[in-house]
Amino acid sequence: MEHTSVLNAAVRTQRSGAGLDTERTVTLAETLRRTLETRIVAGALEPGTRLDEVELAESFGVSRTPVREALRSLAAGGLVEMRSRQGAVVSTITVAMLIEMFQVMAEMEGLCARLAARRATPNHRRAMQEAHDRLIEALRQGDPGTFYDVNREFHEVIYDASQAEFVAEQTRSLRNRVAPYRRYVTFQPGRMAATIGEHERIFNAIKAADADEAQRAMRDHVNLLGDNLTDFIAALPRTMLRAR
Repeated sequence: MEHTSVLNAAVRTQRSGAGLDTERTVTLAETLRRTLETRIVAGALEPGTRLDEVELAESFGVSRTPVREALRSLAAGGLVEMRSRQGAVVSTITVAMLIEMFQVMAEMEGLCARLAARRATPNHRRAMQEAHDRLIEALRQGDPGTFYDVNREFHEVIYDASQAEFVAEQTRSLRNRVAPYRRYVTFQPGRMAATIGEHERIFNAIKAADADEAQRAMRDHVNLLGDNLTDFIAALPRTMLRAR
């Protein structure tokens, strides 16, 4: 597992003295939590992956205490589940729950787009255009990894443009829950090209300050229906899903 400069700095802080051990452990646990969350959201740690405390502690060069705290925090946020025999595991979900999550995501992102159409600043619109142009280039290069990352940036700009802190926070939280699965949508044949057209529809509605159309366009973009949904579920590794 890779070390980050932030994590290494936190480790050095923890080891630099003995006067504030509790505070340093909390700080290190939070840094570990963020590092593991990033890897889960990015798909480096897929649903169903076991997170062994001892292995993680050895990998990061820390004690098990901050690792345990980090895993508990991730479990509280739904990204990790604590199983009696396996310990901590990256959370898996049922097909029914996954479909529900995408449906809720469509509504929440639709609301962000609606608010963005009413509140986006010129800077927000420029940022959307820049992200969209980079998506077109990623499609031209046939680079789904970059496409996925830039697509995320495009949506982030819309969250910011909504200027609704609570709505954006809740949308990001749910997006992080479905992110390991959502990556597989990008890799579906023709999906990247379709995304370009869908984003243009969303962006045009936001530029025109058409809140109703922006909401509809985003809802249609995020929701998975019919054959698209069937193909997506068929592409998921069985280890990422649970029966019930």
